[in-house]
Amino acid sequence: MPTPRIGVLSVQGGFAEHTDMLRNLGADPTPVRRLDHLQRLDGLVIPGGESTTISRLLDLSGMLEPLRELIAAGLPTFGTCAGLIMLATDVLDTRPDAHSLGALDISVRRNAFGRQVNSFETTLNMAHVAEDTEAVFIRAPRVERVGESVEELATLPDGTVVAVQSGVVLGTSFHPELTGDDRIHRYFLSLVEQSR
Repeated sequence: MPTPRIGVLSVQGGFAEHTDMLRNLGADPTPVRRLDHLQRLDGLVIPGGESTTISRLLDLSGMLEPLRELIAAGLPTFGTCAGLIMLATDVLDTRPDAHSLGALDISVRRNAFGRQVNSFETTLNMAHVAEDTEAVFIRAPRVERVGESVEELATLPDGTVVAVQSGVVLGTSFHPELTGDDRIHRYFLSLVEQSR
């Protein structure tokens, strides 16, 4: 099978780390900055960053609706931190002009764990991945509602949901790309392979 071509949304945020991790796993990561970059992708990663800025840039570039359509049509997609916010159907505490892609039937709260100084690292028992998955939380969102079509993959000890999946759409509140642990990206690439 040909090398999977994974688009990495590169309009804002931490796309370089995802690109490196995907390349190290043998995928072909390609930056997505314009509408024509959405062609011939086998999967898509939406990195962390600032969700309202990402939303505005997607709108300005004309990528918002085409992205919604591609994901709804079955494009495997993985969002981390702000990427999870972008994938949600319902975003709490955001600007009235912010958009999301509506791919995961969840409600998320932005910056739910506090400011940058409240960042932390932990290990999680993540379904389909590992019992000791490394996770870095930086101004992370919290999943406050999970729809029937969505599987909870990981929670914090207090029960807070921090990783979810619906079909081939995966989202985490945290940044796996900032660790040396590539198992979540491996799992995402397995979803890409299954869908091809």
